[in-house]
Amino acid sequence: MENTANLREWFQRVDSNNKGSITAPELKSALAVGNLEFPLSVVEQMIRMYDFDRNGTMSFQEFVALNKFLLKVQQAFSDLERGRGFLVPDDVYDSFDQKKNGRFQLDDVISLCIFLQSARNLFNSFDTAKQGRVTLDFNQLVYCAANCRI
Repeated sequence: MENTANLREWFQRVDSNNKGSITAPELKSALAVGNLEFPLSVVEQMIRMYDFDRNGTMSFQEFVALNKFLLKVQQAFSDLERGRGFLVPDDVYDSFDQKKNGRFQLDDVISLCIFLQSARNLFNSFDTAKQGRVTLDFNQLVYCAANCRI
């Protein structure tokens, strides 16, 4: 894991207006520096996942939490890719091959993990009795569909 000083330096370079928080486009640019190319919608979902204060931006502490998640996913990807630099369709469902090239690179796997984590968080918000099942009315279903897109 990168040390906190390096992360803070990276965060401050991205925080172009020095407000102590970064927006989705700023985070997208920062991730691109690390060769992680995501659609803006996925970056926005990353922010929603780690926006603990729900202000629509990412503070440094939220950025650190996202970094920990990304490092865990990167390690899982490394364990699966067998030195190829990508996963094949047998390794992951076809719907997450965003580039439709038959290969799953790290950014594709991170997108999948973000979707799954967001879906789990959303499910858990409705499963207040912790029974492993929920019943949704139409409005709740529409809300879920709008908040689980990639």
